[in-house]
Amino acid sequence: MAITVQNFIKLANYYNQTAMMMSAICVQKGGIAIENYVGRFFAADVLEYVLEYGRRLQQSGETLAPEINALIDRFAAQYERVRDLTTPTEKPIHEMTLEEFEKVMNI
Repeated sequence: MAITVQNFIKLANYYNQTAMMMSAICVQKGGIAIENYVGRFFAADVLEYVLEYGRRLQQSGETLAPEINALIDRFAAQYERVRDLTTPTEKPIHEMTLEEFEKVMNI
């Protein structure tokens, strides 16, 4: 996939739709907190991917509209709040400490 503004907007829309659907599911299941919903890990991974795509778009040298830069900054701020929910990529589960594993699994 070529790194373009149009593709970034599609990814951003996908993430926003995913977040809205998760919110609706949480309400439908009796108002459970989004932090306790099992899909939060998937949403955090999607957000990480969208943010990385946006950062690569910024580094591509293409002139971006201020709205696109603001959106990338907003995703970066959101990601900072959920970065501990993303799938660990540097350490396989069998190499994690019990504390790291419990944090990943939200135990």
